[in-house]
Amino acid sequence: MEIGITTFVENTPDPSTGKLLSPHERMMNLIEEIELSDQVGLDVFSIGEHHRPDFIVSSPAVVLAAAAVKTKQIKLSSGVTVLSSDDPVRVFQDFAHVDLLSKGRAEIMAGRGSFVESFPLFGNDLKDYNSLFAEKLELLVQLNKSEKITWEGKHRPSIDNQGIYPRPYQEELPLWVAVGGTPESVVRAATYGLPMALAIIGGMPERFIPFTDLYKETYKKSGHDPAKLQLAINSHGYIADDSQKAADEFYGPYAYVMSKIGRERGWSPMSREQYDMMRTPEGSLLVGSPQQVIDKILWEYELFGNTRFLLHISVGTLPHAKVMHAIELLGNVVAPAVKKALEKPQE
Repeated sequence: MEIGITTFVENTPDPSTGKLLSPHERMMNLIEEIELSDQVGLDVFSIGEHHRPDFIVSSPAVVLAAAAVKTKQIKLSSGVTVLSSDDPVRVFQDFAHVDLLSKGRAEIMAGRGSFVESFPLFGNDLKDYNSLFAEKLELLVQLNKSEKITWEGKHRPSIDNQGIYPRPYQEELPLWVAVGGTPESVVRAATYGLPMALAIIGGMPERFIPFTDLYKETYKKSGHDPAKLQLAINSHGYIADDSQKAADEFYGPYAYVMSKIGRERGWSPMSREQYDMMRTPEGSLLVGSPQQVIDKILWEYELFGNTRFLLHISVGTLPHAKVMHAIELLGNVVAPAVKKALEKPQE
């Protein structure tokens, strides 16, 4: 199993002091987090695209290009690229540059996006939410496979036998489809034979089993080799030296962000009781000691049989030193233990 980190590069006030980092300082912290993730042997680092003040990266490819020249082994992915409101040609070209700079470590994780600020910003109609993604994913798949293409669609000007450059270092860029639990998105990823990333940010993880089963069944029925199937699970979490320390340190920033998003969407504020329920062995949060996180990653593997696990550490802005320590624990303690456990024959 590959193990890595995903982040939205949040920049929110410290709940206890009210201090807000400058965007420059938050960005420099991010680069240090990516460098450390590479140094401790994590497999992938993923950055999300947003167009709002509390998540500061609007162009993951730009930041990943900077990280490409400061890292050696780690895979560099978006998480996600909001493909519906972007131009697939530019997305492909941008990540081809990252791939060239990193000597073949770039990935694209495409999604429809759970935030919609980019749609009016770039002149897209939310009524076309589904058709935009379907059409643009089709084009991106073609761009990835062919140097010259001819293409015609509804939402973008046609392309008539034109070459798309530069080409990436890899023969094809790894292209993942991110889903949040929509069956149509699951089927689309499986039909194309693309890797799927499933975000579990609330509720009980067990309720997502039908989605991963649907993906595996559709993947096989579509004629793709089951041995090549790739499935990622993305969960919110945080690691500290002991369980109580992790719970207390993560709660403030996490509750701040989730309550803010909740107000925007008509949800109730995050309570400590709800948070503690989500931290239970059957809950969606991976917040605790290294052993607790190891146990929950292995439990989710039993549920889903995933080939990749991504821990979304920075839901709200934690002190940089604590994030760095969590990355060290993930890379030096958690990941080796999980991989060793999975090397044993499964009973």
